[in-house]
This record gives sequence, C-alpha cells and structure tokens, in this order.
Amino acid sequence: MAFRTLLTALLLLPSLATAGDFFTLKGHGGPIKGIDVSPDGSRILTASFDYSVGLWQGGTPVWLEAHRAAANTVRFVDSEHAVSAGDDYDIYLWDLNTGTGRRLGGHEGKIIALALSPDRRTVASASWDRTIGLWSLAGAPARFLKGHTGGVSDVVFSADGARLYSASADGTIRVWDVSSGAQTRLLLKGWFGVNTLILNEAAGWLAYGGVDGTIRVLEVESGDLIADFTGERSPILAMAADREFTTLAIGDGYGFIKVIDSAKWVVTEDFRATLHGPVWALRFSADGRNIHAGSLDDAMYSWPVASLGEHERMTRGELSFLKDPAEMSNGERQFQRKCSICHALDPDGRRRAGPTLFGIFGRPAGSLVNYSYSPTLRNSDIIWDVGTIDALFDLGPDDFIPGSKMPMQRITKAADREDLIAFLRRATAASGGNR
Repeated sequence: MAFRTLLTALLLLPSLATAGDFFTLKGHGGPIKGIDVSPDGSRILTASFDYSVGLWQGGTPVWLEAHRAAANTVRFVDSEHAVSAGDDYDIYLWDLNTGTGRRLGGHEGKIIALALSPDRRTVASASWDRTIGLWSLAGAPARFLKGHTGGVSDVVFSADGARLYSASADGTIRVWDVSSGAQTRLLLKGWFGVNTLILNEAAGWLAYGGVDGTIRVLEVESGDLIADFTGERSPILAMAADREFTTLAIGDGYGFIKVIDSAKWVVTEDFRATLHGPVWALRFSADGRNIHAGSLDDAMYSWPVASLGEHERMTRGELSFLKDPAEMSNGERQFQRKCSICHALDPDGRRRAGPTLFGIFGRPAGSLVNYSYSPTLRNSDIIWDVGTIDALFDLGPDDFIPGSKMPMQRITKAADREDLIAFLRRATAASGGNR
C-alpha cells in the first residue's frame, strides 16, 4: 500500500518541466548510465551505477530495486511496464504500478543496451558475452544470436521488427533476421569497435559512433557514406534522436554533446556538457525540445536544445574521486580511487552502490538493515577489522567473498592496504564511526 500511495502522489504532480526549461533530477547515489522517456512524455526512467532505476514525474522518484550491480540501461515497454539490465548480467521486467521486478533471465556478461520491438513484445539485449538476447515478454524461451567476436554494444530493431541491427567491439555492424536468428548481412567491418547505433529506416540511413571517435551516417541498403562528423574526441559513448529523427545528439568521452540537423547533415551545436568525465546517456524529451543527459554526476540534466550553452553544466561540484591526488594522503588516495564512488563514510550512505562504511570496524558483514546485501555476504561470519579488510583487498572480492556484489578491486602493495586501513580508521572515527 505504501508504494501505491507514493506512486499515486507522484502521478498527481505536475509534469517534469514545461518543454524548453532547464531542469535536473537528483536522488541517485552514482553516475547515470541510462535514460528513457515514457510514450506520453510525462515520466522519465534513469538507470544508475548505484544499482537502482529511478521512475520520475516531478522531482520525486520511485526507486525500482533488484539489480545486484550497476544498472546500465532502461526502457519503457508501455505506460505500465519497463525493462532494465546491467552489470549483474540480468534483465528485469518492472510493473510500474507496484514497483516490483521480475527477472526475465540473463547473459554471461554485462548487458550494455536494450531495444524494444515495434510491437513491444520482444526485448533485444546487447551483452559483453558476445551474444544478443531475444526475450519474449509473453513468456516464450529466450533465444541468443551468436556471431560477433567481441562484446555487443548496441542493438536496434527495424521499423517492421523483422530485422535487428547490432554493433560490436569487433568493429562490425551486423543485420539479423529476427524470426530465424540468422545473420543476413555484414553492413560494416572496421578496425575499431562500434559503440552506438541510430536507425531511421524510413529515410534510409543508419548513424553509428565508434571507440575511435568515428561518427558516420550510412545509406542502409548500399552501405555508402552519407555524412561523416568524425573528430578528435573519442570514444563516442551515447547517441539519441528525437522522435521525428530530425535531430541527433552524440555524447563523447570528453563530456561534449554534439547536435546534428539530419535534414541538412550539419552540426548545429557542440556543447561541453560536463568538465569532468564522459557523457554516458542521452535521450530527447517526447517533443524533442530538450536533451536529457547522464555523466559522472549523481543527477540527470536536461537542457533546452535551443539554448544549450546558456545553462549550467553537469558535475558542478568537485567529485571526490577527481580530487587532486597531491592534496591527499596515500590512504585517502586509495579510498578515493577504489572505494568512494560506491561507499560513503558518514551515517547517511545516500543511494550508493555499496553500504556506508560508517562504523565499519567491528561490524559484522552484511548487517546494515537499510542495504540490500548479496546472500553470500549476508550469511557470512565475517567481522570487518584490520585483518579482514586487508585480506579483502589483497585477494580481491571474487576470492575473499565469492558471490558478493562488490566489483573486483585489488590493492597489491601491502603498504597501500595499510595506509587505506589507517585512513578508514581515522575517517570513520572522525564521523563517529567507532562509537
């Protein structure tokens, strides 16, 4: 009942913003990795490094939580359902009325992108295990398309749903027959990985972005080059088109968003969206007047396309893990580099991917009531102290706690581990951690 009450209140709020306004969505505890907009434009979904998916209408989010690692991508299926996938290799189908998620299945590697068939009955997934998954929302068994020799980074359906286009780290763009699962065409074979795809089949073009900074538009039938916007900035990490395919937005590893007019094939804006880090996620508002974006910041930013350069950038404050190393002790450097993006030191752990380290020394592993631990850690007999923290980073989580959610992190030098532990003792004690 509590969730339904919250959802009802959320849906009674005004829409996210009047089209053409600058706004932000704040509440996540990690970088924004994926964004989608509801069919009617009234709601936004955000997928984050903090393992959660946010459902937004107004400034109040409803949190969808089931992933055991970073959520990389999310898509509305319809007004009542969504799908998400992430670094835990899993795909979840969400009931947006109840906030409950059902695991559809998973890959053997992280999932980077999802696409919905035009009839909204099938989900395609792009995974680093080199396969493409086809998931029936009606419950039929999953199928996997094999042929790529590198991780699959993006997928997009044709307008009739009969074909699927895929991009891969192997440098290729391939076309698949959805019904049979057979590869029907090799549209592109290059030297560098392809990260992103935008397909406008009605107009006969496909745009792609590459690891090496390539931004090209191809004629779908012939494969001939239509336009080339390749520059010196790489990699290209995100692409989006408005619903009429009149405008493209491209995000790169240097924090720029390039805006392209697809009628004239000219660049209309080249906006530095963030001074720190890449642009990982892009999506246009339903009316095409705003660009939503995600980067290292914990918030999603939305700028009016007509006035991109007139508003603030992302990551306004200094991110802890970007702090000047010369200003820190070695122990603090180890924490900022290895731990700070997932863990806080104060009692309010916020929505981080990992639990707060407040009071870590002497605490049984998996014991905080407000954090969703893996069964492995929750059922362990580990007590966090100098010895166990040292062993965690000496061996790495995969060996010290097999099956935990913690990403692989090792600190190989004993002196660095000793300095980290000394810093944690001081930092948690200074914030009341050992009381």
